[in-house]
Amino acid sequence: MKRLMFVAAMAAVVAGCCTGRCAKDSGTSFMKDALAPWIESGELPGAISILYNDGVEEVECAGWADVAARRPITLDDAFMQCSQTKGFCGVTVAKLVEEGRLNLDDPVSKYLPEFATLWVNGGETNGVKTLLRAKNTLTVRMCLNHTGGFPFEICAKQGGIRGGGWSGGAPLRQTAAIAAASALLFEPGTKVQYSNTGIDIAAAVVEIVTGKKWENYLKETVLDPLGMESTWFWPTDGHLKTQIEMYDCHDKAPATWKSENPMEQRPYNGPNVFASAGAGLWTTARDQVKFYKMLMNLGMGDNGVRILKEETVKSILAVTTRPKELGGYSLGLAAPIEDGEDQWFGHGGAWGTNCMVNWHRKQLKLWVVQLNGNPRPWDAARYKAADDFFKAQADNSAADAYTGRVK
Repeated sequence: MKRLMFVAAMAAVVAGCCTGRCAKDSGTSFMKDALAPWIESGELPGAISILYNDGVEEVECAGWADVAARRPITLDDAFMQCSQTKGFCGVTVAKLVEEGRLNLDDPVSKYLPEFATLWVNGGETNGVKTLLRAKNTLTVRMCLNHTGGFPFEICAKQGGIRGGGWSGGAPLRQTAAIAAASALLFEPGTKVQYSNTGIDIAAAVVEIVTGKKWENYLKETVLDPLGMESTWFWPTDGHLKTQIEMYDCHDKAPATWKSENPMEQRPYNGPNVFASAGAGLWTTARDQVKFYKMLMNLGMGDNGVRILKEETVKSILAVTTRPKELGGYSLGLAAPIEDGEDQWFGHGGAWGTNCMVNWHRKQLKLWVVQLNGNPRPWDAARYKAADDFFKAQADNSAADAYTGRVK
């Protein structure tokens, strides 16, 4: 009986998993085969995978968006993309750089005067903290590539209390003001500390330059042009009915439903929610792939709308903007230190989502789950499945051999 239910569920999922775009179906089932054991055991409640290779794609919607309700997961289900929001902020800044309205090496204080004088935590002796005046100038670039010296979140947005978390606690300008009044962890530009705060500060700069709320500028210049109608900071009640539920992972046991994470608390569209550039956007897989296809296509959306110039993407999004000794990261996106045909860039999110693209080869790999904790034993299998997909597409004979595996 359990096996029959599983097969029926997979049939329902496949029926709701067509992208509706102009890519050719690969006819392969690499990801379906890789994930099936964990979906059947319940260790992996549900997942979405999109593998794309220069016009050919494999789309897999495996398992459930809601296990208890037996609701299959689909491309149109709403989910929290968390830190993948950072790349959206990076694109808005890149647009302003492209237009000559902003320079990445501009001092943040040029736009937000409260950053003119900054203090660095100099350590603690006998319970007394020492603050040292910062010697280096904090730039917009540093805010976006996590070298500004900021903590992950300001005190007003730390989780564990109702209204806390990255979408609760403070609007962007207030976040910036609190960060400016707080001690930095290190001299700007000298180390790396992953930080939602820095990204939020960059978004506050965008507000000053454009005279608009950052989220409205994002909607006007990125979301609407790309047709991302289901992507926003405040999901509607209708979208929440299709939410991919959150689950805790367990070792060799079915995942268990989790009401909420302290860093993203209910009500998800209530008055406690503020737009956060560091992590805050809700989306769907169908929507999210539009954004990453735009990056893969060097600024051109699948719908033919150009968001950025090719050179802009190549120069400040697809490669690092850090000093090389500090590793690869661009403007809100994980990116290589040196460009090359085998290099990917993109970003992940706290609950396990991830999307990476290779613009040279026109390749994309998107993964959607809503999970907390470990272990995640299926990861090795899905990585191999992705590798097998791209190898099959690179070899025509291999691609022909696998055609028809999905009926």
